[in-house]
Amino acid sequence: MVLIIIDGLDASGKNTQALNLYCLLTKSGKTVYLRHHPSDDNIFGAKTKQFLSMKGRSAHFASALFYMIDVIRSILLYSWQRYDYIVFVRYLMGTAYLPSPLHRMAYHFFAFMVPTSNLMFFLDVSPAEARRRIEQVRSEREMFETLAELKKTREKAISLALLGKWTFIDADNSVAEVENQIMESISRHREI
Repeated sequence: MVLIIIDGLDASGKNTQALNLYCLLTKSGKTVYLRHHPSDDNIFGAKTKQFLSMKGRSAHFASALFYMIDVIRSILLYSWQRYDYIVFVRYLMGTAYLPSPLHRMAYHFFAFMVPTSNLMFFLDVSPAEARRRIEQVRSEREMFETLAELKKTREKAISLALLGKWTFIDADNSVAEVENQIMESISRHREI
């Protein structure tokens, strides 16, 4: 089983790239489990989404707590099952949404506790591009989707990604360019 992690800020293209990867791998005969966080199929993911649409410090902490529990739940339920590939969308970088310096402590704790991989992709989108994409497709905004919050979160996420085995991908590029970079990196590590 190969663990692939696709992470990044809101509107970085994580879901699009994960779905493209899923389609490519399954077409080549591989078994793939794709898991998005926060997920809709359990109370922790649902609570995360609920708190993300609220404002305030307590909603901020609650969304982060439920998000982390949702990720741990996914690991416990799916990491032991037999698949050629497991693709997790949003994994460790959810900790970047926590206030400083808690974000760094939470990242270290979870990076120690959960499986990591040589195939961890940080889709780095500029805050301006992320905001443009959000405004284009969403009628409602989450608490972290203002330009100021996107800048702050990106700064923290980059500092965290520099600590681990992350491959940085410029997510301001086209969907096809990002997909090619991901596939080239996977090809260097694995035979697909």
